[in-house]
Amino acid sequence: MAELIDPNEIMFRAFQPKVQNRFVLIIDGIPSFICKRVSRPSINTEAKKLDHINTYRKIAGKSEWQDVTVGLYDPIVPSGAQAVMEWVRLHYESVTGRAGYSDFYKKDVTFHVLGPVGDKVEEWTLKGAFATNVTFGDLDWASADQALTVGIGVAYDYAILQY
Repeated sequence: MAELIDPNEIMFRAFQPKVQNRFVLIIDGIPSFICKRVSRPSINTEAKKLDHINTYRKIAGKSEWQDVTVGLYDPIVPSGAQAVMEWVRLHYESVTGRAGYSDFYKKDVTFHVLGPVGDKVEEWTLKGAFATNVTFGDLDWASADQALTVGIGVAYDYAILQY
């Protein structure tokens, strides 16, 4: 006997998609309003191959959270470059050669995806985040009105999707 299709599965249902330009990034010491872009977390899980009689079976191995990238505008005041350098100095002070303790430079990074009226519809928390790669951008006499940007590669221990 043929199975009937549930009408809820085939009929149109109204929905509101999340959009890329509605978010707020929160990193302690860096103003949220200078954030231009941030990539959402991603995770890779290793596949383990097991010998089983005359075939193979696969199971999940270790998982690794991939680094995210953050792009910031670099305004004159407050200086985006200076705010990022304050975080970098907690990792490593180039003048003295002192390396910092992870308790000082690891931070929790939070970002919210916003709905159409500014409500928080998604929240990510990156635990134990630190800067792995910082680029302060290029200067060019031929660029008339290009805003300077600062790029940060951020590694972290794990991510939590709150809601």
